[in-house]
Amino acid sequence: AQMSRGTRKIGLGIMGFADLLYQLNIKYNSKEGLAIGEKIMAFISDEARKASMQLAQERGVFPFWKGSTYEKEGIQIRNSTLTTIAPTGSIGLIADASGGLEPNFAIAHLRRVMGGTELLYANQHFEKVMKEQGLYSEELMREVAMKGSIQTISQIPEEIRQVFVTALDIPPEWHVLMQATFQKHVDSCISKTINFPANATIEDVEAAFMAAWHLGCKGVTIYRDRSIDNQVLDVQTDRKVLAARDENKKKEEQCPDCGTAMRIAEGCALCLNCGHATCF
Repeated sequence: AQMSRGTRKIGLGIMGFADLLYQLNIKYNSKEGLAIGEKIMAFISDEARKASMQLAQERGVFPFWKGSTYEKEGIQIRNSTLTTIAPTGSIGLIADASGGLEPNFAIAHLRRVMGGTELLYANQHFEKVMKEQGLYSEELMREVAMKGSIQTISQIPEEIRQVFVTALDIPPEWHVLMQATFQKHVDSCISKTINFPANATIEDVEAAFMAAWHLGCKGVTIYRDRSIDNQVLDVQTDRKVLAARDENKKKEEQCPDCGTAMRIAEGCALCLNCGHATCF
């Protein structure tokens, strides 16, 4: 209680980022996705700081301000930290919005309720696009719910598949890059899961931790699909998706900063030695 009152930390954050990208027709794992994420979080951070500095003029700085970095920089501010990104899982369910900055885990899924009744839930933005394009059908939505992802459903146009990606469609490198992009403008830690397919190796996990460290993330959480029985979120990942991802791992490009091999993943080259990232 003493530390909380003395530092007066708050945690402004976001929710629904993945759904925003769906509505803007922007792919999560893309340069455009990173750019819009940085623009949003920089705006929130800048405006929060301005407001906190204004409050400091009216009501005074936080009690432990003396001796802090802010005092050394001559900044009078009401709160020692202003931003964070929480998971917002339960709130997101209530609001029908994606949690935090996480991608959606599935485009559609089946939920079993009492009595064994199956209810079909689909992302509202995906459903809207499918209806607008005249492609919506209960049979197709059921197929999407069984797979979770739409990447191998050929009757859905490529331009829709490109935008409506899910957590397991996105290579781990892009998960880390998105977290690092937001971290530039977040005072505290970020709740973000780096999702791995069931066939991920120890080296893949090591690469994610090293990349997160190089890129300045304050923490990192990884989850490998099917690493426990009866996991909370579960979809069937298509073998073709995993095969394409494995093929991507074999490609290499030399890092311009340190000369070591960079990991290539769907338009992103990431150096695990120095953290250099190139998106193309």
